[in-house]
Amino acid sequence: MTVNGLRTNVQLVPAGGTETVVFLHGMGTDSLASFYLTLAPPVAAAGIDVISYDLRGHGKTERPVRGYTLDDFVADLDDLLKQLGVDRPVHLVGNSFGGTLAYSYAVAQPARVRSIVCIESEPATEVWAGKMSEILAYTVKFLQVEESFDWIEANFSAHHRRLARMAAERITSTKMAEEVPLGPLLTWEQVAAIGCPVLSILGSQGYQADDLEALTSVLPHGELHVFEGQGHSVLVEQHREVRELVLRWIERHAA
Repeated sequence: MTVNGLRTNVQLVPAGGTETVVFLHGMGTDSLASFYLTLAPPVAAAGIDVISYDLRGHGKTERPVRGYTLDDFVADLDDLLKQLGVDRPVHLVGNSFGGTLAYSYAVAQPARVRSIVCIESEPATEVWAGKMSEILAYTVKFLQVEESFDWIEANFSAHHRRLARMAAERITSTKMAEEVPLGPLLTWEQVAAIGCPVLSILGSQGYQADDLEALTSVLPHGELHVFEGQGHSVLVEQHREVRELVLRWIERHAA
C-alpha cells in the first residue's frame, strides 16, 4: 500500500472478530516478521483481527533518506488505519520503539486507541531521548567497524550477522539515528493524561532496570509485568508467556 506517501509492506490477518490489534515492531534489525513469528498467528486464531506492517525505513517498506521523527511514524499509522477503514478503537502492541510509537499515537489520537501493550518500551520523554541518542550513536559507531560483524556471528549466528548488516545499511543511508531522538517529545503531564489501559512488559535487566515502576506509577490505568533476569529481548525469549499476557489483556479490555 501507499501509506502517507511511502510504499508500505502491510500484512492483514482478518479473523472476523470485534477487536483489532495493530503490531508495531522495533527499530534497526526489526520488522513485522518478529510478530509474525511470535504473536500474530495465535492472536488471529483467537478471533482477533491483526494488522502488522513494516515501519518506514524497515523491512520491505520504502526507505526515504529523511522523515524519521515520531510525527512521521504517527502519521503513517493514522493514514494506514484510515485507508483500511478501521473505525473502531484498536489495541496497540508495540515492541521497543514500537511501544514508544504507541504512546505517541495515543496522545495524538486518544479516541482511536482501546488499549496499549508495550514490551520493553517507554514514551518519548526527555529521558527516553537521552537513552536513544546514546544507543544510536554507539550503534552507528559499532556498525562502521568490520570486525563488529565477525563478533556478532561468533557470539550469535550468521543470521544475526545478516540482520546487523541490514541494520547498518538502514542507519547509515538515512537520517534515522539523528531524527528519531528529536521526538516530538512528550511531557510527563501528557503521559499521565493517557486514558486507555496500558500493560508494560519489562525485563528486570532491560532498558528500564533503573526504575521498573517509574512509568506505570504515572499512568492512570497502567499495569506492570516483569520477567526476572530478562534483558531487552523479552519478545523473542519469552514469546509464549507474552502471548498469554496479550490474549488475556485483550479479553479484559475488549469493547
